[in-house]
Amino acid sequence: MTNTRASLPLIAETVLQKAALDQGFDIELGERDGWLHFESTQTPVTLALTADDTGGWIAALSSQAVVSELERTERHAPLTLPAGATAAFTVPDATALHALLRRARMLGRSLPMVPLERFTERAAALPRTTEAERLVVQRVGQNIFRDALLEYWNGRCPLTGIDDPALLRASHIKPWADCTDDAERLDTYNGLLLAPHLDAAFDAGLISFDDAGQVIVSPRLSDPNRTRLTLDTLPVLALSPKHKIFMAWHRREVLR
Repeated sequence: MTNTRASLPLIAETVLQKAALDQGFDIELGERDGWLHFESTQTPVTLALTADDTGGWIAALSSQAVVSELERTERHAPLTLPAGATAAFTVPDATALHALLRRARMLGRSLPMVPLERFTERAAALPRTTEAERLVVQRVGQNIFRDALLEYWNGRCPLTGIDDPALLRASHIKPWADCTDDAERLDTYNGLLLAPHLDAAFDAGLISFDDAGQVIVSPRLSDPNRTRLTLDTLPVLALSPKHKIFMAWHRREVLR
C-alpha cells in the first residue's frame, strides 16, 4: 500500500536531503505522497524519508536484510509504508537520522548477497587451474569478506572496541576451506571482526561463543593465559540468529 501524506515543508526537505546525501543515498528521485525518495551508488538499498508529527524523522527502507538488523536497535514507525519499502523507523532528531542512514548504508554494503555478487563479478575472469591461481581467487574473496566485516561491525572489534584496521582480523567462524560453496565463504554472518589475540584464540578453538554471546573457554587454555587474555571481562557478543548457525558449527567442530 502507499501512504498519502501532506507535502513536506521546505525546511524539512532540506534536513532530509542533507541526511540522505551525506550518508551515501546520492540519487534523488523526488517527492511522492509526502516522502522524499532516494537510491544510492554505494548500496542496493532504496530509501524514503519524511517527517513525523512530533518533530522527529522517519526512514523507510527496501531491504529486508537491513531491516532485520536495524530492528535489533531501532524503533519501528507505525504507519503505512511508501511503495517499495519493507519497514520504517522513527528517530527523534537529525543526529539520530544521520546515524541510522549511515548504519543502513553500511549494512546494505555488507549483507548477503552483496559480497558474493562482488566476488562473482571480480573473480569471473580469473583462472583457477593451478594452485597459485586458486590462491589468487581466494585472496580476492578474503579481501571482499574483510571489507564486508569492517562495514557490518562498524570498523571495530565488538569485544574490545579496537578500531584501528591494522589491528583487526576478519575471522571466519566456519573456515574458508570447510565451507561448502562461495555463498558460505562470503556470508557476512560467517565472520567476526576481532582483535588479533582473540582472533588467534578463536581460530585455534581455545574460545567460542554460546547463543547468548557469552564467551566459552576451552579447558585446554591455562588459567594464567585466560587471565592474560582478559576473557572473564569480555562483554557479550551481539550475535544475530544467522550468526548462531555458524557459531554452532564452530562449537562442534573447532572448540577444543
